[in-house]
Amino acid sequence: MSGYWPWWAGAAGLALITINYALTTDRSFGVSSAWDRVLHWRRERRLEEMDAEFADDRALAEALAAATAEHFGTGPSAPAVPPGAYGTPQPLASDAEPTVSEDAPVADPGPAPLVTQAALLVSIFLGGLIAALTSGRFHLRFDMGPGFHDLVTADPITMVVLLFVGGVLVGFGTRLAGGCSSGHGLNGCGRLRPVSLVATAVFFGTAVAVSFLLWKVI
Repeated sequence: MSGYWPWWAGAAGLALITINYALTTDRSFGVSSAWDRVLHWRRERRLEEMDAEFADDRALAEALAAATAEHFGTGPSAPAVPPGAYGTPQPLASDAEPTVSEDAPVADPGPAPLVTQAALLVSIFLGGLIAALTSGRFHLRFDMGPGFHDLVTADPITMVVLLFVGGVLVGFGTRLAGGCSSGHGLNGCGRLRPVSLVATAVFFGTAVAVSFLLWKVI
């Protein structure tokens, strides 16, 4: 195990990354969601363009009115938007002060920009590559190493089948739970979100149980 960073250094690095990501983007940090958006980049790019096009409430209202008029044939002109509607500012009296309701819901910032999540995935790959090269342990291999041989199987075909089925189950579980270990375990638990606490307890508890069965029973 020589040459590896101590566990506390890795934990501190993950904590700093998670805190910095939350403070700078006000969004949850997650790798599975980044993969989903990057793999469907055409759809996500179109959604980003639509969000940018209708970011202004007045423009959105006018576009909806124009589309309604075109569909129902009521005329090409859109109705005028009265002052104060759809979030447009109203003139204030000279002695009046704007107030903000404390009960007003906080707007959801939505997902991070697509280019940001693509950069995250590339950075993960480059970080692992740099760490392997600088430590002198870089080696291309197509199996899981001697530990996997001794514990599970040494047959290459069986190994590929097991890894494929395991990957499918991980992907299915990640989508079913709405996030992976980085999203729920690092960011969600750090924000004390109940769904993340439950999800993290379930998948880590299951991992401990399966590891116990592999090492002690099977």
